[in-house]
Amino acid sequence: MNTLGSSGEQVNHPQHYGGDTPYEAIKVIEAWELGFCLGNTVKYISRAGKKEPGKTIQDLEKAQWYLQREIDKLKKDEATKESK
Repeated sequence: MNTLGSSGEQVNHPQHYGGDTPYEAIKVIEAWELGFCLGNTVKYISRAGKKEPGKTIQDLEKAQWYLQREIDKLKKDEATKESK
């Protein structure tokens, strides 16, 4: 239920995250059970150039940062398993 009026769209279904569609970033993240880092990767890729057009590269760099963090975590977890 949206009690915020027209400004509620910026909270509930902002256009820069896909609006109220099946492909809205939060819906994809939850459906795919991506977790924090991969979820943020999807979020920043999906909004790149939409929230602030002049910050497309910054959004993609943020996505890259979260993706690298997930990769580093998986490598660390794998190394820990192999050492046991």
